Amino acid sequence: MNILITGAGRGLGAELAAEALDRGHGVIAGVRNPEQGQEALAQLAAVHGAKLTIAALDVTDEAGIASLAAALKEQGRTLGAVINNAAVLTARDTQIEALDLQDMLITMDINLYGPMRVVKHFLPLLTEPECSIINISSEAGSISNAYPGDYPYAISKTALNMFSQQLHVYLQERGVQVLSVHPGWMHTDMGGAEAPTDPRRSAGGIISLIEQRTAPQGRFMFMDYTGKDMDI
Repeated sequence: MNILITGAGRGLGAELAAEALDRGHGVIAGVRNPEQGQEALAQLAAVHGAKLTIAALDVTDEAGIASLAAALKEQGRTLGAVINNAAVLTARDTQIEALDLQDMLITMDINLYGPMRVVKHFLPLLTEPECSIINISSEAGSISNAYPGDYPYAISKTALNMFSQQLHVYLQERGVQVLSVHPGWMHTDMGGAEAPTDPRRSAGGIISLIEQRTAPQGRFMFMDYTGKDMDI
């Protein structure tokens, strides 16, 4: 299986790439600037060689996304999974009275419109058997468990869950699995030093969801990395 991963240069994205490669899959690792600071991916390339393709992919640049999709199609490349991982966390712990709406615009552009752009242009390449689209969401996007603060991030992830649900309905007759996945509170740059979850453990769970085609028990396509249904 060939897996496209956005935001693959560090954190969960880099661990997803490493886990997928260790399991024998091909990986197209999308990063904003392949020439700068890609130490984790360079180490993976040294071990896995041609199984890893490091590609320029900025989820806010639709023309660049379209160009990469066209180049891969011309090369005869196909995909078995797309993992929309790239995201930002802005205005952490900022109350609504102090919120800069520019943070909302930036966050929605990356966390919601980014996955929409990627799916728009890479869906035609998603032709391998038992394909999957995995949108990395968050428990922060659960309406049932809403809390004040983190407005840009939480709202963007709620909207991403809706996008996943729409894609599920659209693609279910084609047999494409679509999931929003809460990866856990991870020890990454975004999650912080106090986070309890090892990102490699989360990555392993997410790749297993793809391989095993784990389906939610309920009607909503929202689960955590262990396969447990999340409250929408």
